[in-house]
Amino acid sequence: MKLPIISKDYAHYLQDFEQKILQNHSRIEAWFRQQWQEHTPPFYGSVDIRNAGYKMASIDMNLFPGGFNNLNPNFIPLATIATQDAVERACETAKSVLLIPENHTRNTFYLQNVFALADILRNAGFVVRIGSFNPELAEATEFETAHGDKLLIEPLLRTRERIHLADGFSPCFILLNNDLSGGVPEILQGVSQTILPPLHGGWTTRRKTKHFEAYNTVAKQFAELLQIDEWQINPYFEYVGGLDFQEREGEDALADAVERVLAKIQAKYDEKGITDKPFVIVKADAGTYGMGVMSVKSADEVRGLNRKNRNKMAKVKEGLEVSEVIVQEGIYTYETLDNAVCEPVVYMMDRFVIGGFFRVHEGRSNDENLNAGGMVFVPLEGSIPNAGSANDTETQEACKRVFEQWDELGMARPNAEQPDCASNRLYVYGVMARLSLLAASLELTQNA
Repeated sequence: MKLPIISKDYAHYLQDFEQKILQNHSRIEAWFRQQWQEHTPPFYGSVDIRNAGYKMASIDMNLFPGGFNNLNPNFIPLATIATQDAVERACETAKSVLLIPENHTRNTFYLQNVFALADILRNAGFVVRIGSFNPELAEATEFETAHGDKLLIEPLLRTRERIHLADGFSPCFILLNNDLSGGVPEILQGVSQTILPPLHGGWTTRRKTKHFEAYNTVAKQFAELLQIDEWQINPYFEYVGGLDFQEREGEDALADAVERVLAKIQAKYDEKGITDKPFVIVKADAGTYGMGVMSVKSADEVRGLNRKNRNKMAKVKEGLEVSEVIVQEGIYTYETLDNAVCEPVVYMMDRFVIGGFFRVHEGRSNDENLNAGGMVFVPLEGSIPNAGSANDTETQEACKRVFEQWDELGMARPNAEQPDCASNRLYVYGVMARLSLLAASLELTQNA
């Protein structure tokens, strides 16, 4: 497969890191096996990874992944086996699954994801039906996905402590593909069935800073295992609360946090002889879809934000106001595909890597968030594009984003003639992703 090109100025860092991982792959896999004996993995997840060569780390862990349609269909058999494990762990006697998606049924690309996820579950041997708590859905309705597939979504009903559909379909296991940004609806509260991911894993209560606190523990153990500097795999971060971007409340506290994190990064850069200019990513502590995110290289940039940027940061999905943010160390992405910056996204089911893709963004630079909004369709050579409706040229140019499928899975080949071959690079991405998955397991347990 076609690997992203790593900038030649940073390639030697990456090769050294890859060699360290590959030389220890047996110890790493034994360590992961031990961890999964002690901790229950999330049902599924996706991880965004940034690779600067001298530093590679997870920057986001999504417990409600929405891009199953972007995975290579050749990996479906592996996803099927992983799904069997995951469902049986949730309910040993399960023969069927009730899948609850997001409410935005007008996003046909998201519906394609739901179709792909349901297909994986069916291939695993389960009867799958799709139910929604969307109040606008009054009756069973057939929707068409981006690729023309049909998807029947039915209203959820509840009798005492069980959720069911109109004809009584009420399996022991309910799978959420809805991140609960708008809150936990009453119909899901206090039910007797197993719901995964758990309700406290939704953005109503989940916080990114809590995930990265758990990740600190995992990264520290892993760094000790490999005898490496923990910083190589772990971004600095700080939490800032009490914000009101529209009223400029908390602005000084945010600027102070930005200044502290930038100073820590600069000190580490000086120690390592790295000449890059430090930057941080300020993003909403709850929420997804790349909303409420900005890249900052100076504390002055968060003081006196103009109206456009205040509006950008003030609200996220479902119109929720942002009062808490994570100030996270920015990691440059020095990987490019066809001269466009890119980052790997790794998908996991249970404890297994089941595939991934590269998020490629023609309109962004290597220090910016690549999971950018703008919400436009930019179909390029049949790849699955970002979805939405903005028509202005500026937004379209800023959001030329495509997905490049992986066409193989990573496997450690430490004696390969080319150590930086696709198999090895993807294996390293998978290791980084599983560290974040393990952190999510700790996080969900600690915050239950």
